[in-house]
Amino acid sequence: MLTSFSRTTAAALLGLLAVAACSSTPQPKFQQELFETGASPYARNFNSSTTDACEAARRALLSQGYLTTMPRSDTVDGTKNFQPTGDTHVVVEFHVVCTPGEEASDTSIVYVNAVQNGFALKKSDTSASVGLSVLGSLSLPIRSNNDAMVKVSSETIPSGKFYDRFFGLVDHYLQTVVRTQPVTSSRIETSLLPMPVEAPAPVPAPAPSFAMPDAIDKAASAQPASGTAVAP
Repeated sequence: MLTSFSRTTAAALLGLLAVAACSSTPQPKFQQELFETGASPYARNFNSSTTDACEAARRALLSQGYLTTMPRSDTVDGTKNFQPTGDTHVVVEFHVVCTPGEEASDTSIVYVNAVQNGFALKKSDTSASVGLSVLGSLSLPIRSNNDAMVKVSSETIPSGKFYDRFFGLVDHYLQTVVRTQPVTSSRIETSLLPMPVEAPAPVPAPAPSFAMPDAIDKAASAQPASGTAVAP
């Protein structure tokens, strides 16, 4: 049978254990990462090329009001601003990477990561004093209020349903948007050109011959020799 002293001691020990349990430091989130090989909420397989998959992801983000940038054909970045209250601001950043699939050449794996950044309006008071030489060492405080949005949180969105909706919209655009088709290469046939035929050398034209008329020939033959008299 426990005495009153032992009961008091046991109660004190239980209280100390309860306080120690409550004051234990919680385990950081990054230490809870399991890196399992099973299905991941951040990846999805598609029966399309990497170019078509990233184009569908870009269209999916654009249709929901995201500002997108696509510096490469296999990467898409997007941002969207939210204003839950007048003093808070939220920015969601999307980062999509498309890689070739493991089964066939016309498959791809789309990886997505969304980060939620929280901003809050912070008011800070600044004061300064101005000395007046006319009144001696009297100083007058001057206060001013500065309002600025300060980043207060940043966390990767872990919700599986959130990414399921995104991948469902990507699949919708893959089914409705015309996909790119590779250009089929036709066989090129080559043949030798015929040898050029040399043109024959031109035949020179015969030199023109000038024949004397018959009348001139007859007159020249009938003319008497010089100094010979002609009988009447």
